[in-house]
Amino acid sequence: MVTTRDLEIETGRGPMPAYCAVPTAPPPWPGVVVVHDFSGMGHDLRAQVDWLASEGFLSVAPDLYHWGSRLGCLRTIMRDIGQRQGPTFDDIEAARQWLRSQPGCTGTVGVIGFCMGGGYALALAEGHGFDAASVNYGGCPGDAEEWLRDACPIVGSYGDADHSPLGGAAGRRLGRLLTDLEVPHDVKVYGGVRHGFMNDPAPEDQTVLLRLLARISGMAYDDEATQDARRRIVAFFDRHLRDDGPPALPPDR
Repeated sequence: MVTTRDLEIETGRGPMPAYCAVPTAPPPWPGVVVVHDFSGMGHDLRAQVDWLASEGFLSVAPDLYHWGSRLGCLRTIMRDIGQRQGPTFDDIEAARQWLRSQPGCTGTVGVIGFCMGGGYALALAEGHGFDAASVNYGGCPGDAEEWLRDACPIVGSYGDADHSPLGGAAGRRLGRLLTDLEVPHDVKVYGGVRHGFMNDPAPEDQTVLLRLLARISGMAYDDEATQDARRRIVAFFDRHLRDDGPPALPPDR
């Protein structure tokens, strides 16, 4: 079993709650920031953090709703991702720096996100200090080719039966762009798989609003696709955060 704990990370807006999981393997470990989806810091998000720690990555998930109401925070979160800067990015940067400051961390840090968080993982792939990004049904913005040229390596997973702007068509476009831009990548679109296929939220975390959004988006967990995507993500992170990653740098990078 990995070691887990709730903690607080200092930000410009005060202490930010976060959830951390520490690998059982001896240090040093690469780090991974896990960016939550619309549902926030539920059991499913914590399970994602635990999974990454079980694979040997020191992992932390910041609570991006820490400073206000969920709807108020969401307005800021969605505005910031469109601009690719703002206080949400500052909060995620605080989590990245917290990881890099931990005695057991190598200083090499990746980012992973799901749905809304997947959109952030893609936006963070260029110019934000991450060494690899995992984008899970996070779309592909219309202007992505303008800023992805210098992106870190990206592994992406999408559902072909996800007909939202975050789904299969976006995944195929992302794969083409990364190929054209010669960015190291592994993007896979899973046939017959719907939106949110890697998320399996607990019933107690499902508010009326979240159930409504899940119904609208057609969200459906798919275990077979999840296990394959997890295998690919771990292999990709091993390659770019561990085996072929850059040398460790001091925490003030």
